[in-house]
This record gives sequence, structure tokens and C-alpha cells, in this order.
Amino acid sequence: MDLKLICREIEKAAIEAGSFIRKEAEVFDISQRESKGLNDFVSYVDKGAERLLVEKLTAILPEAGFITEEGTSTKVGVRYCWVIDPLDGTTNFLHGFYPYAVSIGLMDYDDVIAGVVHEVGKDETFTAWKGGGTWMNGKPVNVSDASKLAESLIATGLPYSDFQRLGPYMESLTHLCLHSQGIRRLGSAATDLAYVACGRFEGFYEYGLHPWDIAAGIILVREAGGRVSDFSGNENNLNGDEILASSVRIYKEFLENVSKFIH
Repeated sequence: MDLKLICREIEKAAIEAGSFIRKEAEVFDISQRESKGLNDFVSYVDKGAERLLVEKLTAILPEAGFITEEGTSTKVGVRYCWVIDPLDGTTNFLHGFYPYAVSIGLMDYDDVIAGVVHEVGKDETFTAWKGGGTWMNGKPVNVSDASKLAESLIATGLPYSDFQRLGPYMESLTHLCLHSQGIRRLGSAATDLAYVACGRFEGFYEYGLHPWDIAAGIILVREAGGRVSDFSGNENNLNGDEILASSVRIYKEFLENVSKFIH
């Protein structure tokens, strides 16, 4: 399998979906949203982008199955599986606020082997494939070389529906405010992970996510020289329930400072 070639085709699909989203954003009315649960929204734009992606990605790798946020396809693949978030940052989109992104990961059994995140607002496309490094708009990128948490800008996501660990999460947030250069909350986990991969953030952590939020971002960070795990340090079979990503140099310190609060 030529993963570099496949990634070029994934990029085209992601950029086309991004163009569709950008066009619809010009005329979208927030009253057109639908609710899937507490603070969990969807619109015809999410669904339209996902249908486009399923069609394009099926043409690239017909034997692959799908895990999709909006359930457009439930096809099961024997070996390969596309993991898609057609519009990561839907709440941002609904309010006319960037960032929001198209996120596409390709799994080989339980291993992410390729990923693309297209951030619509800045028109930036982040791409990685196993053994191929990480690229932003065709140029190689790497994680930050900051060596201490005190030198680091940290990204996170505030809980929006799963509040069971809100107390310890807020304690961790307070601690990191005091021991880093600052905290940012963008509202798009795929973008957060892409920004860790290119060194804009030194670290990112969040709980209560889903596989489609993180699949592409995992390989972006790893191929850029970073590490990704849950809050216990497990780096395998991550599903989004817990995720921590950072440059290698601060990983141990960052993990210790998160895991002491959230277990």
C-alpha cells in the first residue's frame, strides 16, 4: 500500500469537504441545528460533508469500512477502516467561530496508519502517514522542542456533556495555569492535536471524546515526534475517553501533572 499516494487523495477529499463547509457557513442559520444530546449538536452541513467524504474515501479504498460521527456509513471492513469527523468543532461552526476542521484517519486493524486534518478557517491541511512524517500544506513539521512544562502552552477542551470528572478536571486546570505559560481552549480536538504536531502547542489533554475526534490527530502527533496516551500512560487502543498528547521532552512531566488529578 502506497500510503503517501493515499494521503494525497485523502487531502483532496478533506479539502473538498472543507470548501463545502466554508460555502455553507456564509448562509447558515443557527436555527437549522439539531440536537443529539446535551450540548451535542449537528446540522445538515455535518451530514452533507460526511456523505461527500464517504463517497470519496470509498473510491480510494473500496474494501475499507467506516466509523463515522453522523452514521452515514456503517460498512465494516475486514482490515481497514476510515474514522471520520466531517466537522470537528460543530458548536464553533454554529456560532460562526473558528476553528473547525475535517478529520480523517485510516486504521489498519487497531493501528492508525494515515491521517489528515483540514482546518477550514486558516485553510491548513495537516497530513501524516506511518513512517512518513507529518506535513502542513506540503511542508514538514515537528513538535515543539520546549523542555519544561513551565515553557509550554497547553490546549484542552472543557467538558460539555460528561461532567462526572469536572471537579478533578478543574483542579488540573488550575494547577496547569500556575505551572505553564498558559491554557487555550479552541473547541476542536482535531485542531488541537494538529497544533501539537506542528509545535504551536506543547501539549493537549481532554476527556470524554470519541474515536473520530482523535484518530487523525494521533498519527499527526506521533509522526511529528510526539507521544499520545491516556491519563495512565497507555499508548494503545485509544478511543477518546482520555487523551494526552505532547512533545516527547515534556511528556513525562505533563502526564504526571495531569494524572495526579484525573484518574
